[in-house]
Amino acid sequence: MRTVPAGLQAHLDGEATTLCNAWRVVRRDGVVLGFTDHDRDLDFDGLTYLAASGFEASETEDGNGLSAEGGDVSGGFSADAITAEDLSAGRYDGAKVEVFLVNWQATGQRLLLRTAELGEVRREGGLFRAELRRLTHTLDQVKGRIYGRQCDAVLGDARCGVNLAAYRATATVSAVTDDMHIEVTGLSGFAERFFRYGVLSFTGGAAAGLSADIEDHRKAAGADSLTLWLPMAAGVAAGDTLQVTAGCDKRFSTCKAKFNNRLNFQGFPHMPGSDFSYGYADGQTVHDGRPLYG
Repeated sequence: MRTVPAGLQAHLDGEATTLCNAWRVVRRDGVVLGFTDHDRDLDFDGLTYLAASGFEASETEDGNGLSAEGGDVSGGFSADAITAEDLSAGRYDGAKVEVFLVNWQATGQRLLLRTAELGEVRREGGLFRAELRRLTHTLDQVKGRIYGRQCDAVLGDARCGVNLAAYRATATVSAVTDDMHIEVTGLSGFAERFFRYGVLSFTGGAAAGLSADIEDHRKAAGADSLTLWLPMAAGVAAGDTLQVTAGCDKRFSTCKAKFNNRLNFQGFPHMPGSDFSYGYADGQTVHDGRPLYG
């Protein structure tokens, strides 16, 4: 049960109230920002809650149990608060949001209404609208393992066991074809498609600190070309530096030949297919436990 502080309760019981909303946003990179829908900045808990952000809350759904109700928050882009570039770069994806009800005349009278997570963020001209998801939405995520022929580990994690230090390289952007294709130098010692399905992380330039998934790695006329799955979130220019990590297509043959990690393969390459599973004993197939696929 939520307990309303005595001071705030006394204010709520009065004939007139001076209330506003405040949001404390903690990004995954550790940056903490404060916003309010009041017409002037507020200060409490060592943080300034900016009024210039133009934040505005929508109606919020709430309920008992573990349902994943949520709401929206919207506002205008501001150089002192949230920028379009930061939103496009994904710096607010998955950020933790604490929502407060505050007496702006006495900020010590406040109540933490709920803690949520930023979900989908939409841009509408010079405005943004962000979805606030109740933390119970994580209960909808699939947990556990699913039997399949391909590996379900993440390359380099504890289950995989591959030391990625031997499969990384530093590179420099030599040309930007468009927002999904770049040419780089520094990968001449690696075969074509070595970094396919890998990850690149920018270490210099406007996109420093951001990462992107690689769809393909090609060589042409002595140059290495990287194709991304999604458009680059921030401006990338020639001369920007990056780190590139090899990728894995999750097949047993790749685990064996590329990473020499077949003994730790986290898939089931010898699992029979649906045709076999739904078939019937015909007196000819040998069922002695041997692998059906090499």
